[in-house]
Amino acid sequence: MTERAADKVIKNISKRGMGIGIKIGVKTTGCSGLAYVLEYVDLAPSELDHFQYQSNGADIWVSKKDTVYIKGLNIDYVRNGLNEGFEFQNPNERDRCGCGESFRV
Repeated sequence: MTERAADKVIKNISKRGMGIGIKIGVKTTGCSGLAYVLEYVDLAPSELDHFQYQSNGADIWVSKKDTVYIKGLNIDYVRNGLNEGFEFQNPNERDRCGCGESFRV
């Protein structure tokens, strides 16, 4: 996770008034098969099901079953004109759908 993305996570948690980090995973959807899921975490997920990481001061949990899809994933926070959001750069992606919502490994 880049410093810019970690700063955004930390600021969002502060705005929420609660939370300890984020959970990152994938779900089956879209025309290419998988989409990234990023959600804020209020209670630490089970160590039996998740790996915990820290990057630039932000705590991150990854489901063990999703690790195969997102190993090596880098998350940035970008602004392009009026649009802004988290951008996922995954070395395991073989391709993405035209709209960029889903990917395939």
